[in-house]
Amino acid sequence: MSLKQQINDDMKAAMRAKEAGRLATIRLLTAAMKQKEVDERIELNDTHILAIIEKMIKQRKDSITQFEAGGRQDLADIEKAEMEILSAYMPAALSEAEIQAEIAAALAATGAAGPQDMGKVIGVLRPKLAGRADMGVVSGLVKAALAK
Repeated sequence: MSLKQQINDDMKAAMRAKEAGRLATIRLLTAAMKQKEVDERIELNDTHILAIIEKMIKQRKDSITQFEAGGRQDLADIEKAEMEILSAYMPAALSEAEIQAEIAAALAATGAAGPQDMGKVIGVLRPKLAGRADMGVVSGLVKAALAK
C-alpha cells in the first residue's frame, strides 16, 4: 500500500473514531500534499510525501521551541501531539553507527578530501538518508569527518 493510500485510510479511520486531533493533523498533511500536486502538476510518490512530512515535522519542532520560550506550554503540547502523529508515517530512523557507515561509504565513493567536497558527499547521502536521519545531524557528522 502506498503512503498516500495509508494516509487516506487513516483519515477515514480517524473520522469514524471521532479523533478530532488526529483528524485535524491528517487533514493538514493531505492539504499540503494536494497543494504540492496542484502547484507542481505532478502525482506524488512516497518520496515526495516523506519530504512533505519531514518539512512539517521540522516546522513543529521550531514552533515547540518558540512556544516554550514564550511560556505557552499549552500550544507546545498541541504541536508535540501533531509531531507524534506525523512521525508515525516516517520510516524507522537510522542509528548513529548506521549513519556513520553511510558517511564512510559516501566519502569513499566521492573521494572527498576536505571541507570543499562537502556538497558532493551530502549530494550522495541525501537520497539514501532522506526521512531516515536528521540531515542537520548528518551534515555535522560529515563536516567532522572531512575536517580530519
